[in-house]
Amino acid sequence: MSPIRTFSALLAAAAAFALGGLGCDSSNRSTTNQRPASSAPALPPPGSKAIFYKFGAADSKIGFTGAKVTAKHEGSFKSFEGTIGLVNNDPQMSAVQVAIDLDSVSIEPDKLATHLKSADFFDVAKFPKATFSSTTIRPGSPGSTFNVTGKLDLHGVSKPLTFPALIRLTPEGIDVDGEIKLNRKDYGIVYPGMADDLISDDVTIRLKIHAARTKNDSPPQGATPAAARSAN
Repeated sequence: MSPIRTFSALLAAAAAFALGGLGCDSSNRSTTNQRPASSAPALPPPGSKAIFYKFGAADSKIGFTGAKVTAKHEGSFKSFEGTIGLVNNDPQMSAVQVAIDLDSVSIEPDKLATHLKSADFFDVAKFPKATFSSTTIRPGSPGSTFNVTGKLDLHGVSKPLTFPALIRLTPEGIDVDGEIKLNRKDYGIVYPGMADDLISDDVTIRLKIHAARTKNDSPPQGATPAAARSAN
């Protein structure tokens, strides 16, 4: 197991979900595997077995920054869970899925958190969760090494998404740090803010993930996308 691997799939997860958390306070928003990329998905060799890792809010963080004309706001999500199915220690044959409880958004002041949960932003009454499932993972540029592509479901919209990240495989699990920018309007989150304090379309998402190996190698409940990419 190499000391450093880039595994963009994890970044996806989190990145995607902080998208709607724009800072609107309106109560009145190293080098790793150098295998050439191919157009077809990399598939596990026959007989390969995935090793499953889980992560959640207890030891990981999905944070975000949203901005408007007069200020920036930083927030996070307090409830989320994800699974990585790692095959042969090779990200290109592996997969990740993440689900975030959007009602768990945490940001100051409290009235902003309440606004983010409303129909102006996440609309958690109608869309309580956001999910991401990877489809392919490919080598990227130096410093990001892998790009992950998958489907993000947010605010009733499903769209493909690709982004880079850095991962470290250690005896204790998988550690990931990443950052990505998303456009909230791509997912139908279009609330403009106040006329004299407009909200930026872009949201920056930061991930600090620690995924620990499960006690057995069976896919955890709900890990269908990761399991589907692994060999039986």
